[in-house]
Amino acid sequence: MINFTFYSPTYFVFGKGTEKEAGHYVRRFGGSKILIHYGGGSVVRSGLLDRVKASLDKENIKYIELGGVQPNPRSGLVYKGIDLCRQEGVDFILAVGGGSVIDSAKAIAAGVPYDGDFWDFFEGKPVEKALKIGTILTIAAAGSEGSGDTVVTREEGMLKRGAHGEALRPSFSILNPELTQTLPAYQTAAGATDIMAHVFERYFTNTKEVEITDRLCEAILLTMIKEVPRVIADPNNYEARANIMWAGMVAHNNLVGVGRVQDWASHALEHELSALYDVAHGAGLAVIVPAWMTYVMKHDINRFAQLAVRVWGVDMNFANPEETALEGINRFKQFLKSIGMPISFKELNAREEDIPLMVDKLGLGENRTLGNFVKLTARDAEQIYRLAL
Repeated sequence: MINFTFYSPTYFVFGKGTEKEAGHYVRRFGGSKILIHYGGGSVVRSGLLDRVKASLDKENIKYIELGGVQPNPRSGLVYKGIDLCRQEGVDFILAVGGGSVIDSAKAIAAGVPYDGDFWDFFEGKPVEKALKIGTILTIAAAGSEGSGDTVVTREEGMLKRGAHGEALRPSFSILNPELTQTLPAYQTAAGATDIMAHVFERYFTNTKEVEITDRLCEAILLTMIKEVPRVIADPNNYEARANIMWAGMVAHNNLVGVGRVQDWASHALEHELSALYDVAHGAGLAVIVPAWMTYVMKHDINRFAQLAVRVWGVDMNFANPEETALEGINRFKQFLKSIGMPISFKELNAREEDIPLMVDKLGLGENRTLGNFVKLTARDAEQIYRLAL
């Protein structure tokens, strides 16, 4: 295990009806004039937005609104939000929605106090200062409600990139599993796939002697394997929804990633896929992650075999651990299919002829590779995309 620091200051409020306490927590964490940021009409139709406004009115907190966040959030709305916050003297942003809404809110929060173009943060500049953020989560997936990360797509060139900074961790996050019960099964499954992918990005490491975080990762994966089919079968299963929602946060606030070098190649490969085709991030990961696993498996066959045995219940073949590892990957793919996820380019309507474009946009070259478990070149990236066909 390598040296690490871990700081996770977000105040989590979990359970039924907790969105009605939003005003109290905005006040507690210093908000006086806030931007309510949200996506489409579902938060309006469900009455969630009205409940949030009522809680703010109760605390005499002034607010303005900015809706319209798309899946794979766009830079254009971020620029609009930055201008609006500056004009209105906003000092706190309340994101009501899923990971896309929260990521858009974080980008706005970073951009408001910054003199330059907010996209600088998505080209590698660390975020050191931002407006305070609160979240009311409606989709268990991205884990943005507990992380210092954000991902936004720039319309010019359709570049999907991430930014990071401890200043982007939400001051508070309200997690009510009831708010996820109306999600379509496809969105639920895509969110679950994203959660599992966040774990895999940390699990596949070259760092030795990380048993505690290995076991934490495996616990999250086993929870998803149990609970996701339950909510697909019964969308109103509150207890299963609750376990998934908390798993999503734990998977990405970095508790399961400390003390180890992480990978993140699969996410970078998927970002080009969803930027080009605007597919759900989790669906894209369902296609990319098994292909990446198959390509890099021989780098550390024992780690893949360990996953197969501990998580997927494969019997260990000591004479041929590669057989064990392959069976684990196969069972992962079977699980994805069973919850309605795609596992090939064809199922996403992605095209083989676009692979060179996606590879090119990754920006890999002589001095830049992708990932850490195996450092991928442009040729490696091309081969993984082709494995996903």
